[in-house]
Amino acid sequence: MNLTLLVVLVVLCVVLMVLERRGLKTTLKLNMKGDVKRETRWLAQYGQSVCTGVGAVLVAQLDPRPQRVQIALVVAGTVLAASIVAMLIKRLVSRVRPNHENAGKFLGPSFKHANYKESFPSSHSASAVAFSVVLATLYPAAAVTFWVLALLCAGLRYILDAHWPSDVVGGIALGYAVGSAAGQWAGLAPMGR
Repeated sequence: MNLTLLVVLVVLCVVLMVLERRGLKTTLKLNMKGDVKRETRWLAQYGQSVCTGVGAVLVAQLDPRPQRVQIALVVAGTVLAASIVAMLIKRLVSRVRPNHENAGKFLGPSFKHANYKESFPSSHSASAVAFSVVLATLYPAAAVTFWVLALLCAGLRYILDAHWPSDVVGGIALGYAVGSAAGQWAGLAPMGR
C-alpha cells in the first residue's frame, strides 16, 4: 500500500468537503439520453455485484495457478469487504445526497436504510477501486485497463449527480485501503510468480 497516495486522497477528500460546505457549485445536472445514458450506466456498475461475480468466475476459469479458486474468492471477498465498510460509514454519518433537502449535510448515525442520506463515501467508487487494486496486483499487464474502469466508475458517480466530489474521493481512498490490505493479507502475487 502506498501510504502517501492514501494520505493525499484523504486530504483531498477533506479539502473538497470544506469547499462543498462553503457553497462551491458541484452538481452538474446533466441530461444524458440514449446510448450515452445506457453506456454510462453500464460503466458505473464496474465493481458491483454482477460485475465482480463475473470477474471472480473468470479468474477461477482462466488463471493457470492451482489456487485460482482461492484467488477468485479473495477478489470477490475484497469487493464485499469494501462495500460493507462503506455501508457502515454511510450509516454512521448519513450524508444527504445532492439535489435533496438538506443536501450535503451530515445527519449522524442512522441504521435504517434511506438512500437519500447514504452519500458518503461512494460505495460504487470504493468497490470499483478495491476490485481494480486486486486485479491489477494479480494481472499487472492489464492494470491500466482496470484503473481506467475504476476511475470512470468513480467519476460517473459524480457526473450522474449521485454523490459529492468528496464522497467519490473518499470512496476511492476506502477502496484503495481495503484492496491493498486484502492483497497483502492474502499474499497476492502477479501471475507467473
